[in-house]
Amino acid sequence: MSADFWAGYISGAIGIIIGNPLDLIKVRLQASSSANGPVSPRQLTRFESTSSLVRGAAAPILGYGALNALLFVSYNRALMLLDRSVTDPTNPQNCALYKLWLAGALGGIASWTVSSPTEFIKCRAQLDACPGVSSWTVAKDIVRTRGWRGLYFAGGITCARDSIGYGFYFWSYEYCKRLMSSPDGEDTSNTALKVLFCGGIAGIVTWASVFPLDVIKTRLQASTIADYAEARPLLQAQTSKQTLGSFDLAREMYRAEGFKAFYRGIGVCSLRAFIVNAAQWATYEWLMRCFQDPTWYKSLETI
Repeated sequence: MSADFWAGYISGAIGIIIGNPLDLIKVRLQASSSANGPVSPRQLTRFESTSSLVRGAAAPILGYGALNALLFVSYNRALMLLDRSVTDPTNPQNCALYKLWLAGALGGIASWTVSSPTEFIKCRAQLDACPGVSSWTVAKDIVRTRGWRGLYFAGGITCARDSIGYGFYFWSYEYCKRLMSSPDGEDTSNTALKVLFCGGIAGIVTWASVFPLDVIKTRLQASTIADYAEARPLLQAQTSKQTLGSFDLAREMYRAEGFKAFYRGIGVCSLRAFIVNAAQWATYEWLMRCFQDPTWYKSLETI
């Protein structure tokens, strides 16, 4: 397989391992409702066991690794189709920024085939309070109760989130790199510190652009947990919301909780996004240089 596939797969898996504990808190915040009072920090950070820190991580490590690989491969190919002058998608210096956004959006749509079931399984595993819950048991339960198509529950809102978010992901990363180039035009953005910083900024910009969509997605997917109103106090939602669509749910959220409900958890999400995406971009760029350059070991001197 191509170098960008393996670089994307490995960097995606590393990002999940690093960011899963913070992602667990983010999902709990998003799924909570202020209608019955605020969620305490103790509830959010209370983990039933050490294994809770990686609860729901199995599906993303496998799925998000494949998602990231598909994302980067699709983005690279789309960018070269949109701009024939681009020969190295990892360094598209003269490419118009809007083409980077479009290529990222197309990559997001392609990766949705993996991200939709992965996100659903992860969300259910992270929110389910029952002991012994794993990504595998959640996946089997979804297929048993909803069929194979059930893995793509809330797929429409997930696709919108991915296409918009990944458009801004690649756009903001390249834009940040260009801003940090030296005034004489020399590209110095591939040093380790600048790659880490630009990757972190790209992660924050991405999530800021689609966070309300992600909250709606999380609420929709959380509503499928059976009997969650009694057994899972973090959710605090009415069982009737199980039948609501994305627009209806958004309207109900705004009516009951106001605009701030759509940005609940964005603080911890931004912290996670910076850390995870800094590590992902650094890993991706280093691996690409290793795969493409026979003297790969020399790349350790710059990144």
